[in-house]
Amino acid sequence: MQVNFSATRPSDARLVAYVANKGKMPEELEKSLTEGANAARFKGTPAQIFESFVERGGHVIRVAIAGAGEPAADNRSLNLEKAGAALAAKYLTSGETHLVLDLTASGLDAGAAASVLLGLRLRSWRHDAYRTKLKEEQKISLTKVSVIGAAEGAETAWADAAAIAEGAEFTRDLVAEPANTLFPVSFVERCQEKFAGTGAELIILDDAQMEQLGMGSLLCVGLGSEQPSRMLAIRWNGGADDDAPTAFVGKGVTFDTGGISLKPGPGMGDMKWDMGGSGAVVGAMLTLVKRKAKANIVGVVGLVENMPDGRATRPGDVVTSMSGQTIEVLNTDAEGRLVLADALHWTQVEFKPKQIIDFATLTGAMIISLGSEHGGVFANDDTLADSLLAAGKSSGDKLWRFPLSPAYDKLINSPIADMQNIGPRGAGSITAAQFLKRFIMDDTPWAHCDIAGMVWADKAGATWDKGATGYGVRLIDNFVRETLEA
Repeated sequence: MQVNFSATRPSDARLVAYVANKGKMPEELEKSLTEGANAARFKGTPAQIFESFVERGGHVIRVAIAGAGEPAADNRSLNLEKAGAALAAKYLTSGETHLVLDLTASGLDAGAAASVLLGLRLRSWRHDAYRTKLKEEQKISLTKVSVIGAAEGAETAWADAAAIAEGAEFTRDLVAEPANTLFPVSFVERCQEKFAGTGAELIILDDAQMEQLGMGSLLCVGLGSEQPSRMLAIRWNGGADDDAPTAFVGKGVTFDTGGISLKPGPGMGDMKWDMGGSGAVVGAMLTLVKRKAKANIVGVVGLVENMPDGRATRPGDVVTSMSGQTIEVLNTDAEGRLVLADALHWTQVEFKPKQIIDFATLTGAMIISLGSEHGGVFANDDTLADSLLAAGKSSGDKLWRFPLSPAYDKLINSPIADMQNIGPRGAGSITAAQFLKRFIMDDTPWAHCDIAGMVWADKAGATWDKGATGYGVRLIDNFVRETLEA
């Protein structure tokens, strides 16, 4: 979606959109539009759309008014995004190619204008790469947005917001991609392309290097796959030279059959998005790098494919992690925590972060607990947990905190190893978090975000279509803004 700013309405545009607060129509509109909107019970509630046609300058113009809710609402920016997203949802395949967003008398400041545009662009994303027989009316037609009458500073604000959109789109591209084209090596290659020339440093470990480091936990997951595993770190130094980085770590299982503990066939195709945590981390890193965040940050993702064959890890096998701790693998479908165990330890050894936050589509139990309304967050540090909850609220990528305690931790003790990779049926998300906590060194502030229900949607949301949501990018970006750059 191309966005530009203009002093006047481009002559080729026949679609003009306005933004209206609840109960207040734009004053410059024709009487036929205001009376028509009233007759249609348009109230200006968030994402509500009214459409009509008027004649201007000898041309028939299509006019849309998008509701943005109350100006004083706590979630004002999210409501403005919904207004922009509603315009995208309505006109993306309408046959219109060019939308003019008229903010002349809207009263929106620069940041508010950027919020509308961000919602419009986010809702315009689709993954059509493999669709060859779309009917003409199903194809995307709207490719250009011109903004007129924007407040001073709106272009600068939009450049910042556009970095968010680019990161979220990259995450969605990765999450939506099928596993025959997205696997550990190709994931790394796509990141190399995206981050080329940005100033970010990429560090890549292959199987041999990880084996030399003793990453038996991560490597055991990929033994049954013909695809080699990878570890990828993306480092951005935008802060003070002596400031330790904040680390974000992502689970990157590019396809999860469950291994020898094979998943049921129905729904297994969804497991292409079991790399959603790694997708969120690299997408957020792209946003942070593109907007040149004033903080030292490292994003680390462990990338594997979990397949069953004669070399695959068996239930009951014992593996040794990079930390030296041994793990009895009772279920090869509880593989994400095995990947994160070594990724977390390596991140701490290699980068010595001041705090570490991981993102993973880790447990089906989280979906049972929270559905697709919140991700779950576990933390050993209350300040870090509170900061993540606040960032989730402000970004719309919501989180809900769950407990950690020794009572749950003892449920993963093994009779023959230091721990086992699953506990009993109850509290599955909590015992998974307790497993990860055993790999956090020296009381480093740490949080685990289980986002199993959030990275993929079976129906369209406010700012995403059905499919990959891009969850996590906004959350990480807001966390950095509110805690590291504040």
